[in-house]
Parts: sequence; C-alpha cells; structure tokens
Amino acid sequence: MPISRVTKLYAVQDAKIAPLTADPAGGSPTYGALVDVPGIKSVEIEGDIEVKELRGDNTLLDSDSALSNVTVSFPHAKLSLDALKAMLGGTTVTDAGTTPSQTSTWEMGAATKPAPFKLEAVTPVSGGDLLGGDVHFVLHKCVLSSFPGLGLAEEDYRTTEVEARAVPLISTGKWISVVINETATPIA
Repeated sequence: MPISRVTKLYAVQDAKIAPLTADPAGGSPTYGALVDVPGIKSVEIEGDIEVKELRGDNTLLDSDSALSNVTVSFPHAKLSLDALKAMLGGTTVTDAGTTPSQTSTWEMGAATKPAPFKLEAVTPVSGGDLLGGDVHFVLHKCVLSSFPGLGLAEEDYRTTEVEARAVPLISTGKWISVVINETATPIA
C-alpha cells in the first residue's frame, strides 16, 4: 500500500543550497557541492497567479490562469561565507593566517552577479505524519530577488534574510518538488 499523500508539517530542521553549474536544454542539471544554510528559521514559498478573462456579449465567457511567479524566503540565524558565495558569486572564500591570527574572507566585487542555486529544506524526523519519516521541499533553480539582509544589530542577534525567485529548470522543467519520505532521508 502506498504512503499517504497528506501530512502535517512541523518545523524545519535543515536547509542546504547548491550552486547550479549547468542547465542544458534536453539534458540534466548539474549542481555544485551542497552548502549548509546555518540556523535555518523558516522556508516560506509563495506564488502569483495571473488570471485572464474573456468577456463578450455582456458576460464572462471564459477564464484562464497561469502561474507567473514563485518566490521563496529563508531567514537563517548564522552568517555563512560559503552560502554568500553560492548565492551571490564573488571571489572564492579564502582562509589565511595561523592561530591566533586566522581569517576567512568572502569578497564581492563590481563584476559579482547573483548565481542560480537549488534550495532544499527538510522537516525534523516525524515532522510529517509518518513516524520516522520527513518531508523535503526542493526549489530546483533560484536566483536572489533582493540582497540578503546582512549587518549587525545593537544588543541583539542579527538574522540573515534571504529572498529569491524560483524559476523552472531549462533542462527538465522542474520548478518545485515536495517529497514525503516514509523513512527520514538527509539532504543529499
């Protein structure tokens, strides 16, 4: 008997992004190494539907709708230079120095351009209805729609806010996948 296609959704335990390195028409997408989104707080996916109406003879004759936009926001609690590199591009994250004067640096230059990436987020084990299972949300191709909220705050923690637009892959047409697993599966 197949598992249920209906589940509750409780919490988010992990999220990772992976740079999209190739998306050839008629081929398969290729992704770089997974990068943790540290301290994930939530993943909000929204879409816009464009509705067209056909009117004539003083009445509504027909109506049609199309999905015109999908956006995702995923605030997270910790700054990750590797995640910035995966989303914004820029120079490679470089480590330098020796203890006690080590540094890790990501830099954004004038030629930096946001890069497409995949986002995958998962509930904790039993975050769905299946004991021992989980639920994964995958947005196969995202591009930042605003600059990530970076900076510092007086007497408080600073949360990094990320907003992106999801688009279908050229290679497969995949836009969003939601997977209910009978047995919890790590993001891979």
